[in-house]
Amino acid sequence: MKFNNSRLIFLLKIFSVIVFILISIFFFFRKGRRSHLSAYFSTRCLDYKQKEFSRKLNDRIVDYSAAAKLRGIKVCKDENELKRRISEGNLVKVRSGNNYTVEKMTFSYPCVTRDSKILLDEISRRLREKTSQKGLNGVRFFITSMTRKTINVRSLRRYNRNASTNSPHLYGNAFDISYKRFIVRKWVLTNCDKKFLKEALAEVIWQLRAENKCWATYEKVQNCYHVVSR
Repeated sequence: MKFNNSRLIFLLKIFSVIVFILISIFFFFRKGRRSHLSAYFSTRCLDYKQKEFSRKLNDRIVDYSAAAKLRGIKVCKDENELKRRISEGNLVKVRSGNNYTVEKMTFSYPCVTRDSKILLDEISRRLREKTSQKGLNGVRFFITSMTRKTINVRSLRRYNRNASTNSPHLYGNAFDISYKRFIVRKWVLTNCDKKFLKEALAEVIWQLRAENKCWATYEKVQNCYHVVSR
């Protein structure tokens, strides 16, 4: 009898949860949010008619490395120097949150200059504002690289020949954003969604570049946008 009562209580709890979900969906529709719910579950390939901006991000490191060096920190030879830059306030740590996700980094550290952090947050803000107008809410992008030590660059060149020994990543004012992966409040991201997100992100960076707030490069091999604050 004890087993039956426990089983009955368990079934009642399940039933209550189902009823709660059904009621929530009912009121969701009733409040005129049907389009948002439909967008969340939609797997249709929507035509966002987004212009292509990625190819416009074509700054070359040789053209701005000297200026980037002047605006950044002194190169860190080892981890102790990097920690010192953080304690002195020359670098600030960057953590995952509602705006973006910081990947686990092998050849760099999740910290940048204060101006770069402001730029990073502005990119996120503008992207979320732009994409929410198309029904893609809560967009977060992935940051794949930030500040490097000199030894990081030497190690990275074994795997990526494009890694420069004069990289702005050494000066703390550069970061890479993946244009392949995003987190969105949508059940299924279609290929059209992904293409729109890629070019929407490129447009936001291109606008900031036009405002003289950054330099930017479309890196096809690394599947990222290389951004340097000005």
